[in-house]
Amino acid sequence: MEGHNYGLEEASRKPVLCVDTTAAQKKPPVPESLVKRRKTLHRIALTKRRQIKKNIKANLVKRKEIFKKAQKYEKEYHVREKELIRLRRMAKKGGNYFREPEPQLAFVIRIRGINGVAPTPRKILQLLRLRQIHNGVFVRLNKATSELIRRVEPYVAYGYPNLKSVRELIYKRGFAKVNSQRLPITNNRLIEAHLKGFGISSIEDLIHEIYTVGPNFKQANKFLWPFKLSSPNGGFNKITRHFQEGGDAGNRENLINRLIRRMN
Repeated sequence: MEGHNYGLEEASRKPVLCVDTTAAQKKPPVPESLVKRRKTLHRIALTKRRQIKKNIKANLVKRKEIFKKAQKYEKEYHVREKELIRLRRMAKKGGNYFREPEPQLAFVIRIRGINGVAPTPRKILQLLRLRQIHNGVFVRLNKATSELIRRVEPYVAYGYPNLKSVRELIYKRGFAKVNSQRLPITNNRLIEAHLKGFGISSIEDLIHEIYTVGPNFKQANKFLWPFKLSSPNGGFNKITRHFQEGGDAGNRENLINRLIRRMN
């Protein structure tokens, strides 16, 4: 019994190892460079979110302005059409002939290639930006451009497009010429970035400027890349004959809209 008690006393005298739990749970310090990087990223993300909210508000304001301008343009087109109808009815009622207003806009389509083209017509086609077959461009009609088109009549088909044709061409086949690059017009920002100084900030402004042949028609038309049209549905009749002789070349006036539908 005494030996047994002695063993217990010895065991009680042995030192007990105490583990500091607070020291074991303490995390290592974060490097200062990592803390700075986290703060920088947080600041950048916060600035980006603020800029996004600011852009959303600005876009809402711009969209309302574009919508109002589009409504104004539609009203203008409607008033112009009603006025023409009224004048035609007055002339018919009085037994007179109504002289239609002189067209100011033409759409010219190249229908022949380069084989057998003389140097002068070839140069005129280059000036009109008709370098490839089935290319189309808008042209402001005046004495000079009418003479140029007359000189290349055997190689082109042209006429006077209506509002529907102008709108469909720009919406479907419209590409912008930016730094000699052909860029698709997918939003109004591209138009605003290059034509805002001329009062054109949306695609409806561009259509209005082209259709009405406004004061900034030159800049708007230069901004558009020549339209690359498809072969006409059903084909041509005879590209070497004039339209009045049953062919396809030359002036077809308002019937150019039918050709645009077939090639667009």
